[in-house]
Amino acid sequence: MNVATTSENLEMIEQSAKDFAEQYIRPHVMEWDEAQHFPVDLMHKLGEHGFLGVLVPEEYGGSGLGYQEYVSIIVEISKVCSSIGLSVAAHNSLCTGHILAFGNDEQKAKYLPKLATGEWIGAWGLTEPGTGSDAGRMQCVAEKDGDHYVINGAKNWITHGISGNVAVVMTRTGDLLDSHGMTAFIVERGTPGFSAGKKENKLGMRASETAEMIFDNCRVHKSQMLGKEGDGFIQAMKILDGGRISIAALSLGIAKGSYLASVKYAQERHQFGQPIAKFQGISFKLADMATKIEAAELLTRQAADMKNNHQKMTKESAMAKYYASEIAVEIATDAIQIHGGYGYTKDFPVEKFFRDSKLCTIGEGTSEIQKLVISRELLKGNV
Repeated sequence: MNVATTSENLEMIEQSAKDFAEQYIRPHVMEWDEAQHFPVDLMHKLGEHGFLGVLVPEEYGGSGLGYQEYVSIIVEISKVCSSIGLSVAAHNSLCTGHILAFGNDEQKAKYLPKLATGEWIGAWGLTEPGTGSDAGRMQCVAEKDGDHYVINGAKNWITHGISGNVAVVMTRTGDLLDSHGMTAFIVERGTPGFSAGKKENKLGMRASETAEMIFDNCRVHKSQMLGKEGDGFIQAMKILDGGRISIAALSLGIAKGSYLASVKYAQERHQFGQPIAKFQGISFKLADMATKIEAAELLTRQAADMKNNHQKMTKESAMAKYYASEIAVEIATDAIQIHGGYGYTKDFPVEKFFRDSKLCTIGEGTSEIQKLVISRELLKGNV
């Protein structure tokens, strides 16, 4: 059941996520970043605390919460480490979210308890080496062979592509460019023909694992299909609507983390006999940051509210993702400027926020794709 969102309930959940991040994440942020270490043990601990099954009903071992609570959890974790925020978001909204939304009773009973409790880590595969936004031309093919489907192809830029215990994979079962020619399958790690490929060496989000998934004559039983054959693309687009709220929340966490670090530094750093926060050049930057954060949060909360109420929110989630991700980059950039030379070092958190922020304008649909989605919705008359 969904717990009603009250300010008291939200504050309690925010505090819980904040306490977790301070205790288990903050001491290791730069160590994990430098080593590109994905902390699998931390993911299990996140599951034990209810942060990996936020939207999953209690009957499946989840927290049974709604999107407002989910946004708060992602924000609080991302204020400390956006790499971990990204992994939590991808696990919840993509793999787990897809099975929750489109799995049958048997699939939900089999996979959701493992995913919600963090026993298993989830991955979700849509993007390929040659197709990102142009998913209609995907080359990962599933061919029917009796009661099985044989999958051949590769997926890349996959969060948890190596460490994920189970993946939801979009395949082509029909013609190119046919929106009803794609099908989603649940594929478990250890299935013959399913292997991990190259791990990406990234600018930011370095503690969140991003890697290839390779399928070489991988045989999957028809019972692993999500929905009907041909439903995969439509399912994926619906999942991405919710996923955009996740990235908006992730962006919001980065922006808030950058802003809070800047306020602290501006009050502590003295020049010309006073804190630099007293200078108009700095105080106006802080004012701009706070205003952009407020606007991004309102857009994100609006999309979350619509999602909770099962309303169509394609435009609203795209707006939230687009605006929040762009202001995260702007605010992280201004945070470096406020810190001056110190902001360019790894001794202060803004350097990492700066590197991490850029992914938010790219992942789960670039800013340009968000503008395309928004404009299409506007021109349909969905103003």
